[in-house]
Amino acid sequence: MALRRVVATFLPKIAQPVTETIGPAASHASVCYPQLLAYPLEFAERPQLPIGSSFRSFAADAVAAQKETKLTPTNRISLSPTPYIKYDEHSHKRFPPGTEGRPFAYFVQTGGRFLYASAARLAVLKIVLSLSAAADTMAISSLEVDLSGVEEGTTITVKWRGKPVFIRHRTDAEIQDSAEVALSELRDPQKDVDRAVNPKYLVVVGICTHLGCVPIAGAGNYHGWFCPCHGSHYDISGRIREGPAPYNLEVPEYRFVEEKKILIG
Repeated sequence: MALRRVVATFLPKIAQPVTETIGPAASHASVCYPQLLAYPLEFAERPQLPIGSSFRSFAADAVAAQKETKLTPTNRISLSPTPYIKYDEHSHKRFPPGTEGRPFAYFVQTGGRFLYASAARLAVLKIVLSLSAAADTMAISSLEVDLSGVEEGTTITVKWRGKPVFIRHRTDAEIQDSAEVALSELRDPQKDVDRAVNPKYLVVVGICTHLGCVPIAGAGNYHGWFCPCHGSHYDISGRIREGPAPYNLEVPEYRFVEEKKILIG
């Protein structure tokens, strides 16, 4: 117990001169920067601070000791911080801010936009071409028929888009009889002149408008077409006159490309 009291009495007096000699900042540096203590500065060489002031960091001692110590550049920068940055420019040239590599950047940016525009154009063309019909499909959609071999008073049947098409070379008497029919007598009123581009040739789709049967040419009560399925009678203009069919035979889109040659579709 007596030994503890002696140590407690004399230990602060021994430690006080050391603290006063090296200063509180140096005491902290002895723990954090042991390399500096290998090259201590004399107390007289240290900057004297006004009475009552204290060290805020160890940078002041570090700046004075740079030439005498063997600290690394990183340690010296950390001990003496500065807002000024110096770049190593011995191997390259520095441009003013905002001007370095600008032509090359413009070239890359323009090239990228050109590639994007080309890709967008190609995508649009692909979409448009995929929506348009192919050449073989367009060829099937239209049919050219030569009428020079169709004698007057006869009917031929051709296939167009998988459907039968009747082409009748009508006589003058048949044309006159079709024109004299009153519209009040017709279930689906249509004039004969509205159903034939050329009165001599009547072109109609050979499908009954009732349930889709194929009528027989030159039969029925009106010498036009007769549907044997349910008894629908069509006249020589393809108009429904008797039976359950609600509409006349359909007239497809066609035109004369020559005097005796038509293009259906």
